[in-house]
Amino acid sequence: MLRNVLHRIARKLGSIIALVLLGGLLSATLVRLAPGFDADERELDPSLSAESVNALRHSRAAEHNILLYYTSYLRGAARGDLGVSHALGQPVLTLLRERWPVTARVVGMGLLLAWVLATTLAFSACLWRRPLYEVFGITLSGAFLCIPAAVLALLSVILNAPGYLAIALIVFPKIYRYARNLLAKAYALPHITAARARGLGEVRILAWHVLPITGPQMIALGGITVSIALGASIPVEALCGLPGIGQLAWQAALSRDLPLLVNLTVLVTLVTLLANSGADVMNYMLRPHEPQRGVDLA
Repeated sequence: MLRNVLHRIARKLGSIIALVLLGGLLSATLVRLAPGFDADERELDPSLSAESVNALRHSRAAEHNILLYYTSYLRGAARGDLGVSHALGQPVLTLLRERWPVTARVVGMGLLLAWVLATTLAFSACLWRRPLYEVFGITLSGAFLCIPAAVLALLSVILNAPGYLAIALIVFPKIYRYARNLLAKAYALPHITAARARGLGEVRILAWHVLPITGPQMIALGGITVSIALGASIPVEALCGLPGIGQLAWQAALSRDLPLLVNLTVLVTLVTLLANSGADVMNYMLRPHEPQRGVDLA
């Protein structure tokens, strides 16, 4: 089994490297083809001389050929040089090192709060089986599902609430709805009905019959919610003024900062793939002989 697990991990790492490299190239291509790529607000400064304006334009000349730029970027990245941000004028590696702890804390606490709230509501609804309680959970999750992430971020600013609360409320309805549907299908299985008929308690049925069925899908959902929370961190950090990776991505997009956008795309792609691959490997270790099913949040 250990050999199979190591082989699976090696295959996952190979696919992660390939997808990360492809994601960085696609990001560079999209930024290069975006309207106004060559525009620089600093060129509008009337105090700049013609030589300064030409120097600004020349600083992006190497980015016109995407393949050459990306090849040069990969060579620099192999040496630990991720380039310099055009908008902020600082090394990208320094910016990422300073800002990732903020995003890690906000996203981590938001995910933890979302999972605690969603699973508590979902499991208690299945254990108590009260119609009003189920209606409450469905209504609450549906309401937050309809509210845009930017609106929740603005509400957190108005109410002076922490940014991780907005991320939790963005992720919560997705976890709750999937977990509730998954548990409802599990409780409808014949052997669980038979266990209830024999007088087994609800807690024992949950621990010995429901969790082994729903566990792998919940683990897979955990990997997916990481990418959802990372995406939600962009509007939350931008509107709440949190100096994290999300705010950095927003600033880079507005200024069409190619070195910064490429590195952020690579970073987000890497974290997302590692989270999903980690969930897949965990499921394989827990149930190595059963095919894993994907998670569909639609």
